[in-house]
Amino acid sequence: MRESTQFIVCIDEFLLKRFDMLIEQKRYINRSEATRSLIRDSLFRAKQENISNDDSEMVGTVILLYNRLGRNVSKKLSGYKNAQGDRIISSLHLQLDERKSLEVLVMRGKRQTVSRVADELVRIKGVRECNVVMTPAGIN
Repeated sequence: MRESTQFIVCIDEFLLKRFDMLIEQKRYINRSEATRSLIRDSLFRAKQENISNDDSEMVGTVILLYNRLGRNVSKKLSGYKNAQGDRIISSLHLQLDERKSLEVLVMRGKRQTVSRVADELVRIKGVRECNVVMTPAGIN
């Protein structure tokens, strides 16, 4: 296990109260664990931003929320998934209620490719939301 270093943070009372509420809500053991978690998350996000122009292999999830009763939305999504061939390595479909469906696509490819696919899918009429999360496919 790596050695820990202690550091002091000055913070105004209002922000500290809100931080303590977050700690309670997320059920962190203490402020130190919450701070470590926030730092790890910030470092991960910074890494994601720094590799945005990188052409390395990525694994991405594309999450779509759509009105399944819309004009051929399901059919268009199925056709698009088939056209992507081996880029989409897995998918999950959930019917949330009589109108809304959720589709989760797991893709592998260059960052620009995954982003382009998400951009094309969100333009399908009836798709309400589209979120993308990517992480490098290689082990660092």
